Amino acid sequence: MHDHAPRPDGIRSASHRRLLTISLCLTATIMIVQVVGAVLTGSLALLADAAHMFTDASALVIALIAAAVAARPADDRRTFGYQRAEVFGALINAVILILLAGWVGVEAVGRLVDPTDTEVAGPLMLAVAVVGLLANAVSMWLLSRAQRTSINVRGAYLEVMGDLIGSAAVIVAAIVIVSTGWMPADAIASLFIAVMIIPRTVSLLREVFSVLSESAPKGTAVSDIRTHLLGYEGVRSVHDVHVWQLTRGAPVFSAHVTVDPALLADGRSTRLLADMQGCLAEHFDVAHSTFQIEAAESPDCAPHHA
Repeated sequence: MHDHAPRPDGIRSASHRRLLTISLCLTATIMIVQVVGAVLTGSLALLADAAHMFTDASALVIALIAAAVAARPADDRRTFGYQRAEVFGALINAVILILLAGWVGVEAVGRLVDPTDTEVAGPLMLAVAVVGLLANAVSMWLLSRAQRTSINVRGAYLEVMGDLIGSAAVIVAAIVIVSTGWMPADAIASLFIAVMIIPRTVSLLREVFSVLSESAPKGTAVSDIRTHLLGYEGVRSVHDVHVWQLTRGAPVFSAHVTVDPALLADGRSTRLLADMQGCLAEHFDVAHSTFQIEAAESPDCAPHHA
């Protein structure tokens, strides 16, 4: 027996795909502006930020593809649907981020160790960075709500956040160059962009692997769920408990529940099942729960009371 209520805020939401599309358009536009700006100014920091933007654009395309796939209905072969597609999309995004961080870091260190006489046009660099900052702020605002319920949108959100911080770093470097003429500020900003990517990428990878390894969702205490279920009248034991998630915001629960034989004989099992499913949905935000109700071998045990 099971209950599967739809989750309107999940990856299937058309609003999520619309937000990702808008963010993609903004990201692609600013990426082009930054590439042109990097060529005109000679700024490695702008080029690094443009490369990050390019990666984000690719990640957003992956996110949109994953969102479209996840929206497909369940079938006889994939009974849970395609929601986990967004997890694989997030994994690809994380790998791209790692490669990007390595490339930017090597380029930045190379320029610091073996500086060239290339002049960086600070004023234009500053103008382009400010435009990028504003565009990233808009994208973050658009994705901020949806990223709480979708790991795929969260991946895109984290990358946009990285772009915003990167743009801020470029702005600082440009101000230093304009005011002092100290060109290494550009390479230092590039190195900062590379370093700041790593912690967020590790966090995203940790969440992806948690889903793929079918670990219990963060903040879900199996012992608390078992205690709630044992509080219902007639329930003797709760065993073979499993809690995992298809993707962020889509937890799944299953358990064997041993009850008094009298409860089954009186036809009260249907009511008990509805109460337990309601308990999980209300107290633990679990929309999909599966229970196997079994009669206890000994009918003499005193039942638990709510």
